[in-house]
Amino acid sequence: MSLTSPRRGRTALVGVACLLLATASCSNSGNDNGYGTAPTSTSAAPTTSSAVPGAVRIVIENFTFSPADLQVRPGAQVTVVNRDSASHTVTATGDKAFDTGTIRAGATATFTAPSTPGSYSYLCTIHPNMKGTLTVT
Repeated sequence: MSLTSPRRGRTALVGVACLLLATASCSNSGNDNGYGTAPTSTSAAPTTSSAVPGAVRIVIENFTFSPADLQVRPGAQVTVVNRDSASHTVTATGDKAFDTGTIRAGATATFTAPSTPGSYSYLCTIHPNMKGTLTVT
């Protein structure tokens, strides 16, 4: 005679499965909102950026400046991060109010925004199709 019947074994197995499911649905790994779904964000990436002390920067990636239009205070320090595998520049057109020189792939450079308010177009002198605008307010 067996101490456990086949029916009793299945009942225990179903009970363990239910316990595992209940435990898994109650856990929160930090990637969801407690309802089993990830939280969603409704904010879009800005196309312009305002100057924040210590956070003024232009990122070069995929042969584009991001943001392409940047608003800063007069004399602000602007950091340029080159995430591309090619060298680039950030060079003001016209009177050349600023110029980073060549920024090697993976490197960073800094320039000082003009002290005179206005709109300054810039480009990469190596890849002239890369363009942006620095607005000093």
